[in-house]
Amino acid sequence: MHITYTDAAAGQIKSLMNIDTDELKLVFDNEGCGCTLSGVPTLWIVDSSETDDLKAEGEPFTTKYRKRDEVFFEDKMKIDYNPQRMAFSLSSSGQIYNAMMSLVDKRQ
Repeated sequence: MHITYTDAAAGQIKSLMNIDTDELKLVFDNEGCGCTLSGVPTLWIVDSSETDDLKAEGEPFTTKYRKRDEVFFEDKMKIDYNPQRMAFSLSSSGQIYNAMMSLVDKRQ
């Protein structure tokens, strides 16, 4: 998997996380959705100590993801940030996964 971040997204993320100790994780969050197939793509900031995840290459960040979530995403995706909406978006060449994606702080 490869994830490209736009300049707007990268700037917003860099202002919210410590590049040296934190990492990004893309999840198909189904908590409270009632079914494992019903979920919403969400971006998390996590401690870099989590090691059981896979890594998606990307610019300018490497992004972790869970093996079980891999089926929900395409090989090449893009994350953008809209300052008017104060929200991120996740898309590929074929679809928009989430036009109002949250960035959730999951650090300890």
